[in-house]
Amino acid sequence: MGRRSVPQVKYGLIGKSEGMIKLFDEIGRAAETDATILIQGESGTGKELIARAIHYESARNSAPFVPVNCGSIPETLLESELFGHVKGAFTGANRTKAGFFQTADTGSILLDEISEASPTMQVKLLRVLQEKEICMLGATRSIKVDVRIVAATNKDLAALMTKGVFREDLFYRLNVISISVPPLRDRGDDIILLINHFINKFVQEYGKTPPKISDQALKILRAYHWPGNVRELENVIMRILSMTQGDIVEVPDLPSLMRFSSLMVRKTDRTLEAVETEYIRNVMADVDGNKTAAARILGINRRTLREKLKKNDRS
Repeated sequence: MGRRSVPQVKYGLIGKSEGMIKLFDEIGRAAETDATILIQGESGTGKELIARAIHYESARNSAPFVPVNCGSIPETLLESELFGHVKGAFTGANRTKAGFFQTADTGSILLDEISEASPTMQVKLLRVLQEKEICMLGATRSIKVDVRIVAATNKDLAALMTKGVFREDLFYRLNVISISVPPLRDRGDDIILLINHFINKFVQEYGKTPPKISDQALKILRAYHWPGNVRELENVIMRILSMTQGDIVEVPDLPSLMRFSSLMVRKTDRTLEAVETEYIRNVMADVDGNKTAAARILGINRRTLREKLKKNDRS
């Protein structure tokens, strides 16, 4: 990619793949505007980090950035948490309390997992976007707010809109600027950059000497599909550093699921029987020959396992 592949750390994000260079450009352009933003990407890709980067690169950077996870707050409490409530609005409301929108005034608010918002809440959020005002629970008058809204989701909002689960008018109000975050499996050697970053991070925390990762272990880490993305990679590196005794991380030090998954990557020239045979042998090795444990992992009974092992021995 030449010159455009130089950045490795920008906005607190790490990467030099084509997808990340494009993302860095989008963050910079989005920060220059005050438009509503929709960030879409799989879980663990760093959507909140991107929202923070946009806020702190924008003209609103001296005001608060308030992240709100719409999926973690019960629906009965979400309205009060977002818009606040006045004293006596409901049982237990002993005082007037400001909501997240008031806290974020002149700044930015991240509505994470926006797809989890109920139909009622979607209507209320639409009003905020249209009128730039909120109404505290139990209040009779609205309050003007100056907040930049960033929404994030790991679901396909367009598909949910087609199904009638997500409001069309709200989708178009949120989707003024759209940012798609690439999954880790599509980021090539960014995986190596992130591995080194997390190793350096954790060895400093633990006060350990950074271990060397063997070429074969690194190959498996590089080829793994990372369904949990960067968050999963961080957790795996933490586990490896916590559990590995020696100075070199070898293949057996990797999580078993990762080792088994690597057997299936890009080996489409083998028969199903050959793949099954190798998989069974690896499971048996991982459980030190314990047939009961191996059968449980494989989802078969001991008798079937014995028959497969005999067949494999004859082949």
